[in-house]
Amino acid sequence: MITFQDVQIHFGDFHAVKNLNLNINEGEFFTFLGPSGCGKTTILRSLVGFISPSGGNITLDGRDITHVPIEKRGIGMVFQSYALFPTMNVYENIAFGMRVKKASKAEIDKDVREIARKVDLKDEQLFKKVSELSGGQQQRVAIARALVLKPAILALDEPLSNLDAKLRVQLRNELKLLQKQFGITTIYVTHDQEEALTLSDRIAVFNNGVVEQVGTPQEVYDRSQTEFVCNFIGDINRLEPELIENSSLKQIVKPGKIAYVRNEKVSLLPLPGEGVVHLQGEVVDREFYGLYSKYVLKAAGGTLLKTIEKENGLEQRKVGDRVDIYINSEHILQY
Repeated sequence: MITFQDVQIHFGDFHAVKNLNLNINEGEFFTFLGPSGCGKTTILRSLVGFISPSGGNITLDGRDITHVPIEKRGIGMVFQSYALFPTMNVYENIAFGMRVKKASKAEIDKDVREIARKVDLKDEQLFKKVSELSGGQQQRVAIARALVLKPAILALDEPLSNLDAKLRVQLRNELKLLQKQFGITTIYVTHDQEEALTLSDRIAVFNNGVVEQVGTPQEVYDRSQTEFVCNFIGDINRLEPELIENSSLKQIVKPGKIAYVRNEKVSLLPLPGEGVVHLQGEVVDREFYGLYSKYVLKAAGGTLLKTIEKENGLEQRKVGDRVDIYINSEHILQY
């Protein structure tokens, strides 16, 4: 288990991380999520050893590693830029750490070829310059270079941000499979909410050096604990005061509270169960995506609500159509 206890990181008068307390379980895929400049990479770098905390302690399985040298922490790091050596071929890049540790030639060759196969790098690619590889292949080399040292923990700092959208999705899936295959504790830093939701066992959402919420992807998404998390994760509708005052939402939203509902929780079809709010509105915009359409609806008081409806080929709404709108009161978040 990794434990951050009262960790603070200051750069002069700037408090990058403020009193962090966090536990990460062995074998977990744990993501630090937040906007740029929120402190997530700073925390990762303090775990790896590039930054020393201004206060507090970092422990690994009960051992204090706060001031232990980088090479003695047993943590593999994959950087955003991959930080591969351009003058070396793939084999030499992967073998670099083992050579620094003075492993035997036979051991290096065995381990390099074994880890290359596991990350789907073919033998003929081992002797190419890294500049000859695609972005996705370079990422695999960076991961192989970290894993060949058999670290207890793998730390990844925005490793997919330099790739195109299609390759990002492909490698996202491969990363998760690799993590399960190796069973290695993985700490992943990203600003991409979709990446965090699809990859993680648990997520810590950072904002201005503070953790706003820790939970499973579903907990963070469906039961956002703060208004920041609610707005940062996914697309969401704010229920304006005019809409609340002119509908049965008035009985649900507490006085003085700001209320939100996720786009996909707004339905154009009747919902089962108790506590369903029924509104009326008009379709003012539609975007067709093939599998689904996104609608913008104008409800009471001029409030605009967005919703997502699966395309089943049976019923399509057009701009100008009057529609019934249904919201389960349990899906309304209040702050």
